[in-house]
Amino acid sequence: MSPDYAALVEGMRRLTLDWCAIPSHAGNPEALARQAEALRHWLVTELGATIVTMEGEAGAPPVIHARLDLGAARTVVLYNMYDVMPATDAGWTRPPFTGGEAALPGIARALVARGAENNKGPMAGMLVVLKALRDAGQLRCNVEILLDGQEETGSGGLRAYLARPDCPLRPAAAALFPSFCEYGGGPVRMYLGFSGIARGHVVARHGDWGGPANPIHSSNAPWIANPASRLVAALSRFGQNPTGEIGTIAFPSDAATILSDLARGFDPAAELRFRNTRRFTLEGDAETLLRHVLTTATATLSSLSTDPPDAEGVIPTAARARFALRTPPGLDPRALLDDYAMDLKAEGLEGVTIAVDDAYPGHRFPPTAPGVAELRHAYEIAPAAPQIWPWAIGAAPAYAFAPHAESFLIAGLGRGGNAHGPDEFLDLDTCERFLASLGRWLIAMGA
Repeated sequence: MSPDYAALVEGMRRLTLDWCAIPSHAGNPEALARQAEALRHWLVTELGATIVTMEGEAGAPPVIHARLDLGAARTVVLYNMYDVMPATDAGWTRPPFTGGEAALPGIARALVARGAENNKGPMAGMLVVLKALRDAGQLRCNVEILLDGQEETGSGGLRAYLARPDCPLRPAAAALFPSFCEYGGGPVRMYLGFSGIARGHVVARHGDWGGPANPIHSSNAPWIANPASRLVAALSRFGQNPTGEIGTIAFPSDAATILSDLARGFDPAAELRFRNTRRFTLEGDAETLLRHVLTTATATLSSLSTDPPDAEGVIPTAARARFALRTPPGLDPRALLDDYAMDLKAEGLEGVTIAVDDAYPGHRFPPTAPGVAELRHAYEIAPAAPQIWPWAIGAAPAYAFAPHAESFLIAGLGRGGNAHGPDEFLDLDTCERFLASLGRWLIAMGA
């Protein structure tokens, strides 16, 4: 007999509000430590889990590794994150680090708070379901629990932990990252892999090539070079306008059927509404659009600045652009950045450097991998048939889990929204099916 998932919603709601009240974002080490301790306490006292380790790099929030060892034949990994993005009160219906219920456009009962969707709400639900299954004697697989305090800044500590030769994570059939995957209120999405990413800056700085060591009057422009103009020249070679396309892969033949099936149920107009935009950058049917977005590496510029910032009538000493380079599986983001650096050198653009903050490759796995069929089973209760993607256009460190688990799935029914923005929310009316989808997957994995 399955748990009463409707009865679990209130526990998930309370736990979400408790944890969203902790502003555990980068730059607030006290709050990150407080959130880590709250999780450790819950895992031990409520779930009865064993803490394998709570360690982090110097000054970094810890990776929390807990274990439920039931002596079962099969082991799964449940992964989630406890860091969030910063927020101020501006634009919020409820204070972001207090939270509360509100009616939002199209959502009758929303729980609004920073972290409600990304990802403290799903994390709370994951743990509530796990406890319910264990208490009812319905959990028949061992569970390794990994909670990450640096997901929003690249999961560096977690990746280092998983790469250790003596990493104590036990071999698993599958790893699951519970999340609300009814994106935009549409059909639930299921991804068989993830893209890679590199984050960093392109910087043009004064030096032997020219440019002033201190800001000077712009009347000197005819004979003193401008680092901001140098940066513009460098960025004109960093991907094609307007998307920043910097490379492509051939679509893998073994994923052709997945793409065709996805295209048949894909609604481009609904996708545009979800992305709050009016048109795509190319014309074509659903399969053309999907093939392009899945196979294209792009360099996205998110901010431009000068030193000094916002100065008027001066030649600055330096200029920088923040970028995120996303790559489909099969393209190494570091290799693309190396090629870009060589292009800058060949063009004679001295004074321009590329600073990489972090990078990791994409990774995909076959549709026959453990956990996939069980997830299809879990999604049989979905309001509509799931969309199965050969991989996500978003990045996640799936490659780091590959030595330890035969698949890495982001999964879960339910709806949330506005992650990283004002009025981040979870839809309370979809929480029951979110909990049920996780419970069905865990029960199936232990069957």
